[in-house]
Amino acid sequence: MDITLNKKDSTNASIKIILKEDDYQPNVEQKIKEYGKKANIKGFRPGKVPASYIKKLYGKSILVEEINQLLSKSLNDYIKDEKLQILGEPMPNQEDAAKIDWDNQKEFEFEYNLGLVDEFELKLDDKVKVDKYTIKVDDKVMKETLDNLKEQYGEQEEVDTAKAGDTITGKLVSENEEEQQKVVLPLNDLEKKAQKQFVGAKKEDSITFDVEKAFTSVEAKSRFLGQNETDAAATKGDYTLAIQEIKRTKPAEINQELFDKVFGKDAVKSEEEFNNKIKETIAENYNRETENLLSRDIQNHLVEKTKIGLPDEFLKNWLLVSNEGKVTQEQIDKEYDLYAKDLRWNLIKNKIADNNEDLKVEHEDVMAHTKEMIKQQFGQYGMSDQLENNLDSFANNYLQGENGENYRKVFEELLSKKAMDYIKSQIKVTEKKVDLDGFKKAVDNN
Repeated sequence: MDITLNKKDSTNASIKIILKEDDYQPNVEQKIKEYGKKANIKGFRPGKVPASYIKKLYGKSILVEEINQLLSKSLNDYIKDEKLQILGEPMPNQEDAAKIDWDNQKEFEFEYNLGLVDEFELKLDDKVKVDKYTIKVDDKVMKETLDNLKEQYGEQEEVDTAKAGDTITGKLVSENEEEQQKVVLPLNDLEKKAQKQFVGAKKEDSITFDVEKAFTSVEAKSRFLGQNETDAAATKGDYTLAIQEIKRTKPAEINQELFDKVFGKDAVKSEEEFNNKIKETIAENYNRETENLLSRDIQNHLVEKTKIGLPDEFLKNWLLVSNEGKVTQEQIDKEYDLYAKDLRWNLIKNKIADNNEDLKVEHEDVMAHTKEMIKQQFGQYGMSDQLENNLDSFANNYLQGENGENYRKVFEELLSKKAMDYIKSQIKVTEKKVDLDGFKKAVDNN
């Protein structure tokens, strides 16, 4: 057997494998003997089928199977022994494979195309500068949050005349005279022009409106009509709502009852403590958002500034073949830039992990993270104490799910976090205070 590597450039190569008869024939002969011992063929006693007859019936398929197994092992061993870092999987030269004469050839030549990982330099120092946005919890945000909480925990009361923000219940009739006996209409789900038709309406009034133009979203329209979003989007025409009930939310008062509903019994005991707790909670939520944006900005910066060559045409071809008709070439061409961006980021974080022993993700890390995730999920239902004895079993079952895909996801999540934490410790992160509107602009601009 001869194996040769032809490196075309830093990201593309091919491997040529030449098999001589001595490389595969002993295995073929052995397999023919094994077939003869097991074959149950009419006219022959079990285990007494002549090798020549087995060869006539199955010789070609046995030859193809043995050569394919030999090729696979030899190719994988060569890549491992030569420490070749490849992208995707080796792609056989289909044109050459189609020319093989399995009936007469004794020597076979196969070629595989490879995509290689390009060598690249990663610079991580204080010359890499990224802004981290810190959101100020100002009076505007506090007022909006308090108003939302008072509305959320308020009580509904029945009123005689509708105004903006009320909820109307009634009987709905389409222009085709199809009836729905009870529908619920939050006026906030309507466009401003449609809302004006209902503001000032009283119980037992009937309001006719254009259902196609009335709602702020298809989701709101589908809720009102009790249809899926596809059907709701297609629904048109005038509908008449006969009002049976009008309800208005009376905002909750700021007192101990509200404190307990929001944060749990006796967690806070004064309005000052309540406001401080709200501010603290908002800050925690915003911190998660700002950390996410920081990580995204760092990732984008490193991918953009780190020069990493990719075997683009090889990868496009591999994506097309490996997805077996699930995607088209047009789809791959359209989405390839995003795929290449993700691939470059994976190469960067893998390089960081390879160069820093402390950042490697071990099986114990994956198990610990999965068990903590399960405890948090079940802890919401007050069951975490009952899970302790079965956590290992639950975690193993989860990680084995989706043919091992769950394990890969957890592994990649942990690797990304470790790599990102390391990057943040090496570069210069400058805090930049903004209000909520300024943060939203930063998200849109990045």
